[in-house]
Amino acid sequence: MSAKTLMIQGTGSGVGKSIITAALCRAFYREGLKVAPFKAQNMSLNSYVTEDGGEIGRAQVYQAEACGIAPHVAMNPILLKPNADNDSQVIVMGKVWGQRNAKDFYADRPDFIKEVTRAFGALKNKYELIIMEGAGSPAEINLRHHDMVNMAMAEIADSPVLIVGDIDRGGVFAWMKGTLDLLTKAEQQRVRGFIVNKFRGDLEILNPGLTQFEDMTGKPILGVIPFDAELFVDEEDAIPHHSPPVVYNHPSVVDVAIVQLPHLANFTDFSPLVSDPGVAVRYVRSPVQAGCPDLLILPGTKNTIGDMHFIHEMGWKPYLQSFHKEGGLILGVCGGFQMLGTRLSDPDHIESNMGEIEGLGFIDATTVMESEKITRRSIRLTLSSSIFEPGLEVDGYEIHSGRTHYQKEYPRLFQHSNGDCPTDLGICTEEGGVIGTYLHGFLDNDPIREGFLNYVRQRKDLPPPEERFNYREFRSRQLNRLADLVTQSIDMNEVKRIIGL
Repeated sequence: MSAKTLMIQGTGSGVGKSIITAALCRAFYREGLKVAPFKAQNMSLNSYVTEDGGEIGRAQVYQAEACGIAPHVAMNPILLKPNADNDSQVIVMGKVWGQRNAKDFYADRPDFIKEVTRAFGALKNKYELIIMEGAGSPAEINLRHHDMVNMAMAEIADSPVLIVGDIDRGGVFAWMKGTLDLLTKAEQQRVRGFIVNKFRGDLEILNPGLTQFEDMTGKPILGVIPFDAELFVDEEDAIPHHSPPVVYNHPSVVDVAIVQLPHLANFTDFSPLVSDPGVAVRYVRSPVQAGCPDLLILPGTKNTIGDMHFIHEMGWKPYLQSFHKEGGLILGVCGGFQMLGTRLSDPDHIESNMGEIEGLGFIDATTVMESEKITRRSIRLTLSSSIFEPGLEVDGYEIHSGRTHYQKEYPRLFQHSNGDCPTDLGICTEEGGVIGTYLHGFLDNDPIREGFLNYVRQRKDLPPPEERFNYREFRSRQLNRLADLVTQSIDMNEVKRIIGL
């Protein structure tokens, strides 16, 4: 089998490449094709662990879900996780390659191209159609000789290209025309059309501009996709600031405040809460913004010690101590879990230039960063009957460099199927007011999330929700809604002709 291909590139970052790729993946999956996503190189702090223990970007996980298949590291062979403005952890085929600044990373391009080509070849031999995604813009002329994700990848795959422009930002015609003009003649020939995304307004007023643009460039605009404020999708690297309508004054709605750390990672851990109509989620940077929520979450981070410094600088420690003393519930996930301890240490500067820092002191434990990162998945059983119903299975994954060492025993949240109860999976303090876990994605599991939210409600004397929320069904409905939105807005017959279907 040798797959057909289509590549979605954009006029810039955040224009909707990932989402339109997911929409097309879903559309062709619904037509019965074996389709898979591919992005040669991704830069994101939002990652996932595949079944074989490899780490990839969450955007390709979402796209694989749209295709009805399990994610694989070949779908995103290179992942960059920034530690600072000019330094990233480089992950190749799911495993840590090393730390690189931009100059050193580009120097290794020949090796990366080989990995990317092999990964793409493996997918092409397995599927009928590969929907590829670019990164940023193909018109970043200062980076053209370093490119391995936009036109260079399109050439490797011999793929036609569609370019997406975001009209909501303004200047979409100039943005699209300028992008095309800055491409080489050969690259321009690969561009088979444009898509205008996030349109609000009267299409009749826009139509003359579409016609003029086509006359100027000789390239068709295949469609205009309207902005859908109620559509909920996984963002690649931007915290979602919208959610389905929530009745905020309803007595059973749980008020959740999440600390917006500078290096916040894996915010999709909380997508189930954002999606749930029984939960109101707020991202806050300062204690003043937090107020008195029903639940306060310290999320994951790519730079735990640096973000612990931020916590101290912003005055979070005295706030959290008071919040906890007054009965507030605190949840720490991954890096946020590490912050709950007494001290954080990074002697080899794995994540930060700072050697060590004092933690929040809610858990009598220290965390030391180590060079070997833990990335693994497991099916586990819940253990703590004070929070969860015993015996429920929970699927989750771990991504962390830190090893946490405890000076006392704590009640465990999860256990392995063999009965082992490692503390890294999750612990709670004796009074149940502080909970910590390394397990990402545990809130995706409906019974676990429901039990946890009911625990929050019980502590705050809130009534149970009127209806149960099924997150998996919600995601499936939203993916179908996304596919409908895109396929009803663009000329799918022309898209199929371009692909060769």
